[in-house]
Amino acid sequence: MKRLAAIVLALAVPMFATAEEVSPADGVVIRTLDKMNGSVRDIELASREAVTIGRMQVTLGECRFPVGNPAGDAYAFLTITEDGRDSPVFIGWMIASSPALSAMDHPRYDVWVLRCITE
Repeated sequence: MKRLAAIVLALAVPMFATAEEVSPADGVVIRTLDKMNGSVRDIELASREAVTIGRMQVTLGECRFPVGNPAGDAYAFLTITEDGRDSPVFIGWMIASSPALSAMDHPRYDVWVLRCITE
């Protein structure tokens, strides 16, 4: 287990060492998938705005993008709650270019970030 932790840390250090400068955006575009019926939906959220998806509520804290390259990537801080649960289903940063890095684990829905809204 310690060896696995050391490997993960070794792989993560270069990623954090090359942090890029980012700018805040006005909002985010997320994509949702309902695994039960296969429906896909793109949703625009402004900062601090929330949207209801079935029994879940997705709230955008903020979206950031690389300075000088708004189409380059998107980093969004999302809080996702579900009716009947005390703790959030997901809370943290999702990265558009690496959706599996910080993914929401839910039996019915997938949510991922597509891009920031800059205008």
